[in-house]
Amino acid sequence: MRVSGVLRLLAFIFVLVTTWIFIRNYLNFSMKTIRLPRWLAGSAREETEVVKTKCDLSKPCPANFFAFKICSGAANVVGPSMCFENQMIMSPVKNNVGRGLNIALVNGTTGTVMQQKTFDMYSGDVQVLVKFLKEIPEGTLVLVASYDDPGTKMNKEIRQLFSNLGSSYANQLGFRDSWVFLGAKDLKNKSPFEQFLKNNPETNKYEGWPELLELEGCVPLKTA
Repeated sequence: MRVSGVLRLLAFIFVLVTTWIFIRNYLNFSMKTIRLPRWLAGSAREETEVVKTKCDLSKPCPANFFAFKICSGAANVVGPSMCFENQMIMSPVKNNVGRGLNIALVNGTTGTVMQQKTFDMYSGDVQVLVKFLKEIPEGTLVLVASYDDPGTKMNKEIRQLFSNLGSSYANQLGFRDSWVFLGAKDLKNKSPFEQFLKNNPETNKYEGWPELLELEGCVPLKTA
């Protein structure tokens, strides 16, 4: 056999052996990289789990705070909803909401729901609402959500009572406005938990009504 033929044969064998070694090492490496330790695999699964918050808030509340979410009604089609400490206390599903003002009272110390009621401000629940607001006990949290028309027949006395609970917009509330609010009976300053949208044909999202409002947050429990 010629020398050149021998060299080509040796070169061919060298390529085969090198390729085989590379493939073997690569496969072993690949198998090792996809086998995660149990503790690491468990950690990876835990990191992908979604943290569940009370009332589906965007972030959890700290200790000694109550979680809440209030949604106003959408036009006169979808009723409002209120969630407090992961308990849905008013909603269309519970069939305990209605046109006008939907109000829930919660004990500011224990977080216990005390009462929930709807006042039709168009039909004339004015004096009933006045009596209701005046009888709210001290230390009570007051959650409010509008639906359809909350302000047509709201008088000065009602507006003042809501202002005393910490509202900044009660005096402006009118026909078909959207309003969500959380205040308290003995609040010294204005509440930071309030949203308001004026009924305006030029900016309304729905025909004849502004868009619904969603208010969420963490309210500190009342301590002695």
